[in-house]
Amino acid sequence: MLGHDPTWRDTLRHFCSFAETLLDKLLAASGRYDVDRLRIEGRELMSRAIAEGRGGVIVTAHMGCLELCQIMAERVGKARLTVLVHTAHAERFNAILTRLNPEGGVRLLQVTEVSIATATLLAERVAQGEFVAIAGDRVPVSHSKTTTASFLGHSAPFPVGAYVIAALLRCPLFFMGCVRERQGHLVRFELLDEQVTLPRKQRDAACAALAGRFASRVEAMLAQAPLDWFNFFPFWDQAAGAPLPAQAHHD
Repeated sequence: MLGHDPTWRDTLRHFCSFAETLLDKLLAASGRYDVDRLRIEGRELMSRAIAEGRGGVIVTAHMGCLELCQIMAERVGKARLTVLVHTAHAERFNAILTRLNPEGGVRLLQVTEVSIATATLLAERVAQGEFVAIAGDRVPVSHSKTTTASFLGHSAPFPVGAYVIAALLRCPLFFMGCVRERQGHLVRFELLDEQVTLPRKQRDAACAALAGRFASRVEAMLAQAPLDWFNFFPFWDQAAGAPLPAQAHHD
């Protein structure tokens, strides 16, 4: 994807890209990001869902500046977004987001597993036309169910949480990705499934198919910005369902 075997210079460029993205995250969260530097693909798709009052699940990846989804919400309509995170610092992050932008529509919700109470809360928000976002490229801290998909030429484990939640809520499943583009960013939305269903006997195959669609979308975006994927751990060497190193959880 880089066009050559990676060297230490590429590793340094990767970390520098991450550092620059952290600054963009703060600018985006505080409403100070220059909107003229943002290009949105799939705007009509999300605008239509918002106008119709239809919520849904958004599966995304650890790439680019995902905080730009707040700018997306302001540009395509008054959308509200709950982001599921596997970190105990969600309350602290929420306080920072509120301080930076009191009118923001993005909230973080810390989860280690989706309980009945969590599912009920999410169902209420989606029924009110809100969106729930969850990462589809990182196996969570608990021994959660995973599936396998081809990614960048190798087989890798992917969590199924986003697909299970979408099936439980009986709502649309969207893909959202973000990568750097010239002096700004590209945010892309696509519809992965109008309504996710996971038949009991074909559950594993259905999850694998959805994970494959997701992985192909991530690959397509990374083809134009290979240094914008920020999973700093041996992604392909994860044991399915095994916990990641502690440092991998603090993002």
